[in-house]
Amino acid sequence: MIKRDYYPNRLIRNMWNGEIKVITGIRRCGKSVLLFDISYEYLLSQNIKEEQIISLTNPTNMPMP
Repeated sequence: MIKRDYYPNRLIRNMWNGEIKVITGIRRCGKSVLLFDISYEYLLSQNIKEEQIISLTNPTNMPMP
C-alpha cells in the first residue's frame, strides 16, 4: 500500500475543532482503512501501548449486521 500522509495528518490536526468530517469516495477506495490507520496512529501517539489496541476484522468480507 502506498503511504499517503497529507489527508490523515490534516484530519488528525483538525480532529477536535468541532466540525464534522466527511470522508467520501467510491466503493473499496480505502475510506475505512484511512480511518483505522488514523485511529491507530492517534492512539499510539497518546502513549497507548500497542498491546492495548484491539482491531477487529471481518474475515468473510461480508457486511456486518
